[in-house]
Amino acid sequence: MALLRGINVGGNKKVPMAKLKLVMEDAGYNKVWTILASGNLMFETNSTTIPSLTKKITSLLAEAFGFEIPVLLRTSAEIQNLIASDPFKGIVVTKDHRLYITFLSDSINNNLDLPYTSPDKSFTILRQENSELISMLDLAHGGTSDAMAILEKTYGKNITTRNWNTVLKLIRTED
Repeated sequence: MALLRGINVGGNKKVPMAKLKLVMEDAGYNKVWTILASGNLMFETNSTTIPSLTKKITSLLAEAFGFEIPVLLRTSAEIQNLIASDPFKGIVVTKDHRLYITFLSDSINNNLDLPYTSPDKSFTILRQENSELISMLDLAHGGTSDAMAILEKTYGKNITTRNWNTVLKLIRTED
């Protein structure tokens, strides 16, 4: 599956899902479907090398849509393992909490002490598991922290974040 970064946000970098599906099918990918309009692209391929597949899809999408779209790939097994790990186990979730998974381009380690909580206490990076960050936004603390700015400053721009409910849909849709 491909997780596309920064499309269809605030009317910018518009990528119609029907066209995205058609572009992928025309390029020879099988069983192509999309989930939501936030750039969740499921497909089957015989290619097994993630770096070359990432480069190929990135080039394909740039040609089709006229702008570069960062692509992060994950296998179904990787998403299933992430879900099975129950990354939010032990977290008491209220109506004010939003749970997120940030997908990194690779297993980036840095000097950020985890868990990290933003100065306004609205955003917490709980931990890193492989190439994913587990985080939570707490609207009860105002939710004013710019979580993406914190993530980009720390991990770079080749990342993409999904709400936990969206991640769960990636597998449910496959079944």
